[in-house]
Amino acid sequence: MSLWAVSPLDGRYADKTAPLREYLSEWALIKYRALVQLRWLRAMSAQPGISHVRAFTPAEALLLEKIESAFDQAAERVKAIEALTNHDSKAVEYYLRERLEATSLADVAGSLHFACTSDDINNLAYGLMLRGALHEVWQPAARELLGALVKLARDTAATPMLARTHGQAATPTSLGKEITVFVYRLRRQLRQIEAQDYLGKFNGAVGAYNAHIVAYPDLDWLAISRQFVQGLGLTHNPLSTQIEAHDYLAELAHGLMRFNTALLDMCHDMWSYISLGYFRQQVVAGETGSSTMPHKVNPIDFENAEANLGISNALFAHLADKLPISRLQRDLSDSSALRNFGVAIGHSYLALLTVRRGLGKLDVDAVALAADLDNNWQLLAEAVQTVMRKHHLPEAYEQLKALTRGQPITRERLHGFIQALELPAAEKQRLLQLTPATYLGLAGELAALATKEAAD
Repeated sequence: MSLWAVSPLDGRYADKTAPLREYLSEWALIKYRALVQLRWLRAMSAQPGISHVRAFTPAEALLLEKIESAFDQAAERVKAIEALTNHDSKAVEYYLRERLEATSLADVAGSLHFACTSDDINNLAYGLMLRGALHEVWQPAARELLGALVKLARDTAATPMLARTHGQAATPTSLGKEITVFVYRLRRQLRQIEAQDYLGKFNGAVGAYNAHIVAYPDLDWLAISRQFVQGLGLTHNPLSTQIEAHDYLAELAHGLMRFNTALLDMCHDMWSYISLGYFRQQVVAGETGSSTMPHKVNPIDFENAEANLGISNALFAHLADKLPISRLQRDLSDSSALRNFGVAIGHSYLALLTVRRGLGKLDVDAVALAADLDNNWQLLAEAVQTVMRKHHLPEAYEQLKALTRGQPITRERLHGFIQALELPAAEKQRLLQLTPATYLGLAGELAALATKEAAD
């Protein structure tokens, strides 16, 4: 951890966000730019119609693969070149020329960046970086978090809980059913994120293959471009200006925002459940809750996640609005903005880790849940007035409102009201057997069904 880091992602939380560095750091951007440049050189070598780049020997192909994979010291050299060129993408090209000119591939070193504009390289590099970060780091963390939520929902599917609407005591539910709502919401957003296309364009300075056609007018450049982009595992974008339009980046940002928002909503509810005593937090040896109150065990993981999800969404919102807009063919503002996409992912990823840790510290307090229900017999007013309506008893809602609104109701008082009703004996007996802890509708079944679907 660097005490001099400006961003907490690279300072205080550096150990937690370390897996993202391989995909979202400056080092990663340099590496993936070099990878695209070298893959394009290899693609030209394999294309018989591109006559100025000869076929490579197996040993030369292996050499190119080694340059792609061994990149630690190379990044420092690229930055040294950039200090002279003041052009980060061109610095990568010049570095690769240096490497190739010292090998048997010196004769093709000048073919690097052939017919390319900077964004031909950059948009593909970013597509590979973001896809790697999401597929290899963020999505596994999201799935692990969902797995923990599914287990909690399954374990508490039949645990009765007082619900609250507008913060006030309301119709009972089950703790597992409430957790399952978030399982459903998060899984739905995760599926959309996992289905996201990562687009790439490869069509020259203004997106019209001008340089390509003037050099090789008889080649099918649309097909060559499509094959190259798809060969990198990206989705080909056939129509663009100088830059890829970034619409898919806005889609990705919006998808991550929706996931973040659902998770933030859950953090608020978990914080409230802890505050109400429904969950006890496990004590971690040596950990301090308050600098002055020794007894405190604070819900710091959910609070930390709340902050990071908010920061992530603020960045994603700006990037989704900014990136698809560019003056005419392009302006450089997208380049500066894109460098922060990884920051937004980093804060979201950090929140996934902290929520997962927070969930691991929770123990359900069944006694507190039961006591809360037993102190609120007025919750059965809904049940009683609904059965009264079924049997056409007059002023059902109004009678229960007069009995219960704004005043404590005991079991005995409610039962006295039920006994006086002109209801069939079976209906009356069913209402008398009802308690706040058993008035759960299908909450348990819904939780069990949804958690089973999530586990399948």
